Amino acid sequence: MKSAEMAEVYDVAIVGFGPSGAVAAGLLGQAGVRTYVCDRSTEVYDKPRAIALDHEIMRVFQQLGVAEAVEPWVEPFTPSEYYGVDGQLIKRFTTVAPPFPLGYTPSLVFTQPPVEAILRDRARALPSVTVDLGVTLEGLEQDADGVTLALRDAMSAAKAVRARYAIGCDGASSLVRAVLGIELDDLAFDEPWLVVDVRVNERGQAKLPAVSVQYCDPDRPATYVIGPGNHRRWEISLNEGEDPREAATEAGAWRLLSRWLTPEDATLWRQASYRFHALVAHEWRRGRVFLAGDAAHQQPPFLGQGMCQGVRDVANLTWKLAAVLDGHGGEGLLDSYGVERSRHVRDLTGRIKAIGAVICERDRDLARMRDHRLLAEAGGPVRDEPRQNVLPRLEQGLLAPTPHPANGTLFPQPWILDADGGRQRLDSLTGTGWRLVIADDWTGPEVKARSPGLTVVRIGGGGLEEADGVLAAWFKTHACTAALVRPDNYVYGVGRGPADWTAHWNALDRQMA
Repeated sequence: MKSAEMAEVYDVAIVGFGPSGAVAAGLLGQAGVRTYVCDRSTEVYDKPRAIALDHEIMRVFQQLGVAEAVEPWVEPFTPSEYYGVDGQLIKRFTTVAPPFPLGYTPSLVFTQPPVEAILRDRARALPSVTVDLGVTLEGLEQDADGVTLALRDAMSAAKAVRARYAIGCDGASSLVRAVLGIELDDLAFDEPWLVVDVRVNERGQAKLPAVSVQYCDPDRPATYVIGPGNHRRWEISLNEGEDPREAATEAGAWRLLSRWLTPEDATLWRQASYRFHALVAHEWRRGRVFLAGDAAHQQPPFLGQGMCQGVRDVANLTWKLAAVLDGHGGEGLLDSYGVERSRHVRDLTGRIKAIGAVICERDRDLARMRDHRLLAEAGGPVRDEPRQNVLPRLEQGLLAPTPHPANGTLFPQPWILDADGGRQRLDSLTGTGWRLVIADDWTGPEVKARSPGLTVVRIGGGGLEEADGVLAAWFKTHACTAALVRPDNYVYGVGRGPADWTAHWNALDRQMA
């Protein structure tokens, strides 16, 4: 390996320039962090892999300044209807009614290649970010001061890059994870499936359901997702004895699609066989190196949270790295990354597995019992269940020591009215650093920022006026008049008066160290 003295030095080096790596580079670059990001691929993969986003991720894109560029490639996720053994409706996922709590439609579908290109272009445009493509990682070493990456470029020339910290965003077969010797904990899900993306014509569209569907059929569990425009996706379970390689051929894909379509109805876009796993890294940090995205976790796709999880990882990690590099945090802050994200990913993966258990039951008698149970629990017609209700809050980590149901939840982003009656989302006015957001009925003295990194925001009472009452309802629900919000939009703590904020700041000072 090239010596550290000869290597170019950065604050953070990122291995992998997929969605998670691109978002990480963009967020760090916006914070002025000297960032290096490399990937062995020179172009964005031209076929869709992820298909679902949610409002939390759109809020991150807003922070990056790319939300408007992304929106043409995004559409609302249709309801998902679950059909049981005898073809009856047994469950339905929908979205919450407006006004939407984070300022975006909560559940979305998107076209990955152009969105990923937008994320890469944003990172490239930042002066503190160096993008290096066609580069393969061969190894890494770390010491007390930093990490050295051993790389090989497209011309087979060896080089080294030195950084104070590194992030492995290099996918499910992560070399960073392997070099660190970090094991994956198996959460007990392992099934072969075929994923097929098609572009349907008018004839094909006329044959298909108007909403997304989970076919909870013991003979062949399957998922149908309505993507943007004429994009449709199927995830089809493979039966014992079926060859995944044959299923992923054009003939194999059309054979499995024949229940819905013929080749005259659509054009194949992608077909690929996968083993759906539930895996989480046993450690998320080893010294100065962190794992994020698929390098840190893999989950079944039944709630469309795979890419969302990776973006959450880097949204959580990057502000903490920036704070430490700026002298405003220490090891405790960096350790909170793995504590928070591991628990959140494990909790959500458990919930996704429970949804998968509904879909994937292969015993016909047990499946019929499942159908009866779900219908009995509904107590009548099947009720709508918002998808976002499945997502857990943060349960551990950088949160106020005083327990409260709001701690660890995502803080809302209401629409704010300007003097001319126009509307802007809250974050566009306040930024996304530490924020103390105060309700109209705050009874304490005027609050001033205790540090340059804190913004005090008053809602109502001569401050910002919201358009739809989203925050007023949130404060009422949580019986508080102010919230201390982290840079990643999660609530650190809430309270009703000055004593609460003194306690919160004292606790936060200890936790950041």
